[in-house]
Amino acid sequence: MVGVTAGTASAAPRDTAPPPLSQVVPAPAAVHESGGSYTIGGYTVIRVPEGSPEAVRVGRYLAGLLRPSTGYALPVRPLTAGDEGGIVLALSGHGTALGDEGYRLDVTNHGVAITAKQPSGLFHGVQTLRQLLPAAVEERTRQPGPWTVSGGTVTDTPRYSYRGAMLDVSRHFFTVAQVERYVDQLALYKINYLHLHLSDDQGWRIAISSWPRLAAYGGSTEVGGGPGGYYTKAQYEQIVHYAASRYLTVVPEIDMPAHTNAALASYAPLNCNGAAPPLYTGTNVGFSSLCVQKAVTYRFIDDVLRELAALTPGPYLHIGGDEAHSTSAADYTAFMDRVQPIVAKYRKTVLAWHEIANAHPIAGAVAQYWGTAGTEQSVVAAAKAGTRLVMSPANHTYLDMKYNPSTKLGLSWAGYTEVKDAYSWDPATFLRGAPASAVLGVEAPLWSETISTNDHIGYMAFPRLPAIAELGWSPAALHDWDAFKVRLAAQGPRWDALGIDYYRSPQVPWPAAG
Repeated sequence: MVGVTAGTASAAPRDTAPPPLSQVVPAPAAVHESGGSYTIGGYTVIRVPEGSPEAVRVGRYLAGLLRPSTGYALPVRPLTAGDEGGIVLALSGHGTALGDEGYRLDVTNHGVAITAKQPSGLFHGVQTLRQLLPAAVEERTRQPGPWTVSGGTVTDTPRYSYRGAMLDVSRHFFTVAQVERYVDQLALYKINYLHLHLSDDQGWRIAISSWPRLAAYGGSTEVGGGPGGYYTKAQYEQIVHYAASRYLTVVPEIDMPAHTNAALASYAPLNCNGAAPPLYTGTNVGFSSLCVQKAVTYRFIDDVLRELAALTPGPYLHIGGDEAHSTSAADYTAFMDRVQPIVAKYRKTVLAWHEIANAHPIAGAVAQYWGTAGTEQSVVAAAKAGTRLVMSPANHTYLDMKYNPSTKLGLSWAGYTEVKDAYSWDPATFLRGAPASAVLGVEAPLWSETISTNDHIGYMAFPRLPAIAELGWSPAALHDWDAFKVRLAAQGPRWDALGIDYYRSPQVPWPAAG
């Protein structure tokens, strides 16, 4: 679908009151409404700390968001002592209680001030300000306004430090522009990790100089037999830099020892029998495996992880480890025992699917839980022994699950997942017996067996992605479905303006079309 145009420059301005400061997704940690308001106008200036290039970039980002729809110049100028009014972005060494991602937003009749310890906090505060403005602010042509924000104070910090979303670019390939579009959508809801599933049976999506056939041949197809594709190193770095500009850290995944047919097809020596299988375009899982006994396997892995680590400034390398049905338990353990130290050698932290708990997770490793029952004792034991957890239970967070039997896209092996299902669980308690302190955060994976366009991504991610984002950001005490669905409904016009083709869940009281 296309975005809904909210008006033109000659249309009459809106006479509706601005939303309360609490009408934000994710819900802010603390809100104090004080009355009054501030209206952005042609006189408004954005002021930023002169000594922080990052803060300046956040100010310019905000100006870039607001200028097309408001039509105002919104100059970005240095913040000096005594400046008042307009929009102020300030870094404060006294804001230690806010942490690296928290912020304080103050709205008075004179202006808006966002204060944070770090530029990442300023950026998150900008996303809150953005949601407090009319949805038409997202349009790229001039709209009538007014651009009014309710008065009061928001003080906000995240519940978890890891709030992720995964995009599977292996089953279907997505271009750099498509990934960047999704990054922008994630940033609006304060997601801070982008997990890219770069290799699977159906395609290898990252150029590796020491093994060039991986991308050139292994990346030449996708599910259904399409042309596939891959990222050059420069393109991957472009994604990394773009994500960083939105304060998302890229987590690259090379899935192994299973989900490796694209690699096995590219290089015969990686197979135990020395014969390369044909490329694969189906959707079955668990049939492929690297040859655990061969020394070439570990030379291959070392080369791939070395090159990927050099391209990836973030702390994590995801090594997969799921659905290794063609690898014996003993071989799986032996494989993970050899691969995890390679990650550490390149000064990265191991992240793997929760099956790694069946092997020997090294100190500092993170297991990504994707089960549905919450009773897996090996994962509980690993968590008790110090392995941290990213929670992605498939029956709540997998964005590729169908909403209901009539959903045309997606799969249903984990059940049907409506937006209320995505929201109604607690990351701290889902895995029964695991210490809450082991939970590093949450992630919403979007697998792409049936997904190949921007509209497909939007339809399956929205409205469920914001639900999971709220579980990762907002205090547990604020998680309330009846309140959330009202705030979520208010996001609908914003998605219309952004051109996001979302699912109009009957569980959500969407506003009537204007």
